[in-house]
Amino acid sequence: MQLPQEFKEKIVKLLGETEFAQYERTLEEERAYGLRPNELKIDKETLRPILAPIITMKEDVAWSHNGMYFDPSSGRMPGRLPYYLAGLYYIQEPSAMYPAEVLEAKPGDKVLDLCAAPGGKSTEIAACLQGQGVLVSNDISAPRANTLLYNLELAGVPNAVVTNESPERLANYFPHWFDKILIDAPCSGEGMFRKDEEAIKSWGNFKNETCVEMQREILAHADALLKPGGRIVYSTCTFDVRENEGMIQEFMTAHPDYTLVEPKKPGGIADGFGLTQTARLWPHKLRGEGHFTAVLEKGAGETDAGKMAKPSKSYKRLKETPQELKAFYKENLTIPLQEDLYYYTIGEQLFSCPFEPLSIDGLKVLRMGVHVGTIAYGKLKPAQSFIMSLPKDAFKRNVDLSWDSDEVRRYVRGESLNLSGEDGLNAVRVEGYILGVGDLRGGVLKNAYPKGWRRML
Repeated sequence: MQLPQEFKEKIVKLLGETEFAQYERTLEEERAYGLRPNELKIDKETLRPILAPIITMKEDVAWSHNGMYFDPSSGRMPGRLPYYLAGLYYIQEPSAMYPAEVLEAKPGDKVLDLCAAPGGKSTEIAACLQGQGVLVSNDISAPRANTLLYNLELAGVPNAVVTNESPERLANYFPHWFDKILIDAPCSGEGMFRKDEEAIKSWGNFKNETCVEMQREILAHADALLKPGGRIVYSTCTFDVRENEGMIQEFMTAHPDYTLVEPKKPGGIADGFGLTQTARLWPHKLRGEGHFTAVLEKGAGETDAGKMAKPSKSYKRLKETPQELKAFYKENLTIPLQEDLYYYTIGEQLFSCPFEPLSIDGLKVLRMGVHVGTIAYGKLKPAQSFIMSLPKDAFKRNVDLSWDSDEVRRYVRGESLNLSGEDGLNAVRVEGYILGVGDLRGGVLKNAYPKGWRRML
């Protein structure tokens, strides 16, 4: 791998000649691959034996409570399995698992993932929240925000608000509202060199000053979004001191009410330069790519937090659970209707929230809560996001397919299937885990897998 000369000189100054040589040799080795279970659906102890006969699973990731390494050189790729489309796990670079781990989100927290796409950190935060509290997952790029929405719906997250906004506009809507904020900041991407050769090619054209200015503004707006006593986790995938320790030191100088909290550093995670309470993940010291993480805690104090539950013109709040939804539960589901949810409609579309719906007028919101489905002609047609948010045994009627069957491949392509079973709406499951639904009549399953989700396995 040919590194830019200017980059080499910078890293030599940080590491010294001997350690830089170790780092450079590591870049010629195979990088590490990881995945972690979606704990809204499955835990690590249950997932590992499911995947082990298909994928070469390896040891656990030291700094993640649920991360696991896998070997992509043998077995099937995990992204090409129906288990992935059942939302059972997320494929994530192992170092990238660290920031969400040290955020320590707890059920009931109000959490903001400020630069969230494609969704790896948001799905882990959501699992930590266990459906309680609020997760606002934001990305300023519209295409990336759509990918973020897909990954959160695939994971069955019930309590997310997906936005496509600037940090400044979010700060106007959510002043001093969040308990915890994760900033996976845009950066010069030096830790991506082994993972993505394009990162090397673009490095010389990408101005470090541009990143620094963006990071400075994002942190300033994060302060306006965070409650007193709250926590910010700031991370990058670069080695540059200005974007890492320098940015944190600059922020703390401007905001003296913040202190650094030193996270746990297992598995070869190193101290930061100068700010030893911060963490650096170097590819020559552990099995992962480059990452920097700092945990900032805001001082206690009083502030006028924004009241987000005021009336909104963006949707219609419902005073009661729709009769169409009650009828759907009675006809198709084994589980009781959750009584403590809030419902709202946009036209014929029904949505649910486990939290009181927020005032979102003027914000670019892709989704708030769960899209339950379409109400028309006195019936509810369920949406895929609602189906994915249900427990695996929620349906009265189920069609179970083998993970490597022709039927499961045809189902996720959107084809009709000849199957035996009870007539009516059936959950289509892979080895007991829901992929979607279909209407079974006379031995023919009419496929209801949404077009935008269809895949070739």
